[in-house]
Amino acid sequence: MSTLPTTLLDFADATPPRFQPVDDRVMGGRSMSRMRTGDAGVGIFEGVLSPVHDGGFASVRANLESLDLSDGAGIVLRVRGDGRRYRVTLRNDRRMSGTNHQARLEPPADDWAEVVIPFGDFRPRLRGREVPDAAPLDPSRIRQVGFVISDGQAGPFRLEVAWARGWDGKEPLPE
Repeated sequence: MSTLPTTLLDFADATPPRFQPVDDRVMGGRSMSRMRTGDAGVGIFEGVLSPVHDGGFASVRANLESLDLSDGAGIVLRVRGDGRRYRVTLRNDRRMSGTNHQARLEPPADDWAEVVIPFGDFRPRLRGREVPDAAPLDPSRIRQVGFVISDGQAGPFRLEVAWARGWDGKEPLPE
């Protein structure tokens, strides 16, 4: 069992995880995204969302060492948004397809904030739709993390992520 806070992501580390984009291009769309590390040791999920050819989603994913967050209540992320709605994804495996678990992430525009997401907010999804009969997220074996945007607004997007950690459900939030 882990001792919180357990770090999922920290872009100030010398070797942050490598993210792979998975955009609507897999089905003929035109959206594009990437995750890069900015000058200040911040991860930047950026790109352009396009509804062309029934598209409209962009995402990035990174495999992690298996993390045990079972003694926690959720995750907390230090993020800065652009006023758009995102989702954070967690997986219990390293597959690139199949069910993942997603929760809403709506950071304030232009201001850094620590956003808490309880594990109960993560819902199983497959190809953009909820899967009500799928197994819930198992916090004892987190193996992949990612970010998705599919808010229906065409145009550029930018989400900055400093770090993501396990959250024990108590105040104060991890620093």
